[in-house]
Amino acid sequence: MRTFATGVTVITALDASGAPVGVTANSFNSVSLVPPLVLWSLSRQASTMSAFSRGSHYAINILAADQRHVAERFSRRDIDRFEGIAMHRGESGAPILDGVMAAFECFNRSQYEEGDHIIFVGEVEHCRHRAGSLPLIFHDGKFYTELPL
Repeated sequence: MRTFATGVTVITALDASGAPVGVTANSFNSVSLVPPLVLWSLSRQASTMSAFSRGSHYAINILAADQRHVAERFSRRDIDRFEGIAMHRGESGAPILDGVMAAFECFNRSQYEEGDHIIFVGEVEHCRHRAGSLPLIFHDGKFYTELPL
């Protein structure tokens, strides 16, 4: 799977106490245009699993080329992932990271257990994008940015 280049996202939500949680994920994809559905997956062992599986909403933040540090921060364990990260609350309450290429606020529509991951399907309720920004790309264990062909 390392040979497949992907974009990089940070999925964010609020836990049961209202504290923000987030995780870096590159397992993001479009499912349907009508209704607007997207999917992503998370390891069953993830420390954030209860917040995502029980919460009603989450946000998918698509990272811009200059946000490698954000991707790396949200992939680390045992730290406050939000420390020093500018954000605001979206319409659903889920954290939206400042400076992202795009953000999708999703209703936690369904979940599917497959292998060692849970697949989340979200119904997009609100979205926004930053025109002219370049994506952060992940391929073969390294980060890249888009270059014109």
